[in-house]
Amino acid sequence: MPRSGAEARGRLQQAALELYRERGFDRTTTAEIAARAGVNERTFFRHFPDKREVLFDGEADLRAALVRAVAEAPDGLRPLEVLLRAFREAEPILERNRPFAEPRLQVIAATPALRERDLAKAAALGEALAEALRQRGVPGRPAGLAAATGWAAFHQAVQDWIDDPSPGLEAHLRRVFADLRALCADDAPAPARPRG
Repeated sequence: MPRSGAEARGRLQQAALELYRERGFDRTTTAEIAARAGVNERTFFRHFPDKREVLFDGEADLRAALVRAVAEAPDGLRPLEVLLRAFREAEPILERNRPFAEPRLQVIAATPALRERDLAKAAALGEALAEALRQRGVPGRPAGLAAATGWAAFHQAVQDWIDDPSPGLEAHLRRVFADLRALCADDAPAPARPRG
């Protein structure tokens, strides 16, 4: 039996992930997750409201860290630079969850209900970032655009990091944001159109 709440939570997450990969999300019950984790089903519901949330644990911590980092960023930075700084400061949260990240993304990709939940969570996080930018004085529409663009760049960097962890998340973040700046530069060459 797990001895602490944190240990039980971790065991429930691991058990859920294993079962979702073995059987699929839809064919796994909370009772089965609890049994594999060595706890009762009541303990499952003390930690998670439903079996979807096991895969989204930590989202509130990530959101709080990002919003705080946006608020605390030095004055004078452009919105995307504020976001890059915030994403870099959130790196320790992602590093801690790295062993869970790749299998989690595989389960989400294979399950329509989880993809929908993932999109809703991403939209809420993007809106939180937009509001944090507005609190810094960035006007409404530009704040929303920066948050959506920044979140898409962050998502790309995280996927690149999962695919190739060796350079570290910060290196992927810097590269993706450099690509984004290059795409937006006034002197960026137009892409060649394929002939055919």
